[in-house]
Amino acid sequence: MVYKALVAGANGIIGKALLEVMATTPDWEGRGLSRSHGDVRADLTDAGQTRKALETAADCTHLFYAAYGPGGGLAEEDARNSVMLRNLLDGLKHAGASLKRVVLYQGAKVYGVHLGPVATPFYEDENPRPIGPNFYFTQQRELQARHEAGGPEWTILRPDVVVGDAAGNAMNIATVIGAYAAICAADQAAFRFPGSYRTYDGCLAQVTDAHALARASLWAATSDAAAGQAFNYVHPPFRWRRIWERLARHFGFEVGEPIPFSLAGHMPALTPIWDRIGRDLVQPDFARAVGWGFGDFVFGTEADVISDMTKIRLAGYTQDADPLAVLISAIERQQQQGVIPRIGAG
Repeated sequence: MVYKALVAGANGIIGKALLEVMATTPDWEGRGLSRSHGDVRADLTDAGQTRKALETAADCTHLFYAAYGPGGGLAEEDARNSVMLRNLLDGLKHAGASLKRVVLYQGAKVYGVHLGPVATPFYEDENPRPIGPNFYFTQQRELQARHEAGGPEWTILRPDVVVGDAAGNAMNIATVIGAYAAICAADQAAFRFPGSYRTYDGCLAQVTDAHALARASLWAATSDAAAGQAFNYVHPPFRWRRIWERLARHFGFEVGEPIPFSLAGHMPALTPIWDRIGRDLVQPDFARAVGWGFGDFVFGTEADVISDMTKIRLAGYTQDADPLAVLISAIERQQQQGVIPRIGAG
């Protein structure tokens, strides 16, 4: 049997990796959906356009929903992303698609990390829900209600700080680190951690490799044990000092102690360096190529962020990855693909 998958958010970190993994997996055929690129092009906020774009999707058996629409605040974000999922599901139903399962992606905001420090580890079925609005919960209720009315099964995966090689994504810490390293090299500066000592030495962090997540997603889409369940999917926790010093060693940098500063506030002053070393990139516009604000969020998190992985392992999925290798691989792939400059370029 060949599964026919629609990947919403095809140009993002998760969607790009999903399509790449499906392309090498015999039982899967993937089609990408995005606003401006891909096999299916649709603005998911527009119900009519979405329905029309999905007229040929009657053979779709699985939906992987990794689309995201940024809003002006939590309430607007909730409203926008809830409508996007609803329009897509309505469009597939109108097309006559007999969906077997929807795989939905959530982040650590489901545990309230955007509101303040939260006790860890995060357990899927034990952490009490934080106060909303939060589109993760609205989307989950949508899927549950449709399933109870005879619609498709659903499974939720909860990665955190997803690392991949998609260009132009504002929430990719590998892009931030790789671009920062390239600029440090070009400016003949040490590779110093741009966050607090507490974050660097005292707090545990975690990441999820996009391709590892894609492989877990195919399991989540077909496993009986995964139906109707939410699973954390992250790699072993680490302290940033260990990762930072080994990244420096790998790329041939002097490290130095942390120097807390705002990347979003300071890095624009280094635009002339980027213009020199980044002329041939996929996205040469410095303001659009790197999400410095996301780097400030990650490097400024002064609390442990740890998701427990017991549930997914007991359900039968045990594949994992080394966080250091994940970051190095993603940075080097982005260099090869022209997403960020090669360290030492220019």
